[in-house]
Amino acid sequence: MRENGPVTSATRQPETPAAALPTRLIATDLDGTLLRDDKSVSERTVAALAAAEEAGIEVFFVTGRPARWMDVVSDHVHGHGLAICGNGAAVVDLHGGPGAHRFVKVRELARENALDAVRLLREAAPGTVFAVEQTYGFYQEPAYPKLHMEIPDNLAPAERLLAPDAPGAGEPVLKILAFHHELDPDAFLTVARRAVGDRATITRSSPSALLEISGPGVSKASTLELCCAERGISPEEVVAFGDMPNDVEMLTWAGTSYAMGNAHPAVIAAASGRTVANNEDGVAVVIEKILAERL
Repeated sequence: MRENGPVTSATRQPETPAAALPTRLIATDLDGTLLRDDKSVSERTVAALAAAEEAGIEVFFVTGRPARWMDVVSDHVHGHGLAICGNGAAVVDLHGGPGAHRFVKVRELARENALDAVRLLREAAPGTVFAVEQTYGFYQEPAYPKLHMEIPDNLAPAERLLAPDAPGAGEPVLKILAFHHELDPDAFLTVARRAVGDRATITRSSPSALLEISGPGVSKASTLELCCAERGISPEEVVAFGDMPNDVEMLTWAGTSYAMGNAHPAVIAAASGRTVANNEDGVAVVIEKILAERL
């Protein structure tokens, strides 16, 4: 279970919201939600996802992960093969397999906005360090911790990484990451949102004081809404799952939504229902129930 402070204990059966329209699309977060804590997808969950697609229900993975971290579920995409990555900053076609993902839609963070966010956060929370996530590159400041188990493409101050002549300057910025060694994660989020205002969208999905900063209006919810509109799918036909603050808008937007048994308190408050924890296959439990009710 993630270290998110107090959470309520998991129940054995999901608390089920009243269904209005038949489910046409399932939108699920990955870490702490669909994936178990060891980052695996259980056999039960694999079977449930396949059964949903076979029943004509589209499944969208909606995650804060970058496209290069989607190998964990690339083998489990069906039909359209699309995933929403970077908290809504990109829609990615996973059919190409590891290393061959294709960007279908990019909602970038303007460098001017990113620089504003860096400046304002340095003032509001001294000691903040930054990294820059682009479509293909990852760059960070020297003091940014090794959180992501990867070697950055370049080390430099954020102002330099976001400059017009920076390495990768021709590549869209999907989000910037801000880390603080001392602040409480939720307190850091509150401070950052107050300081940056409408220049960017700020959320978090880590148990540490790590913030994810995207373009104004860019979220899991807003990009999912765009994808659903292209398919003629209404919010009432969507069932969504999540566990952390970056899922709140999506769970609020979807007609039916479930907080995992291990969810952050803000997620529990936002969701219309509750399922068991990720390690107990909470997403699969609900999908199986949805499919059983169709018989």
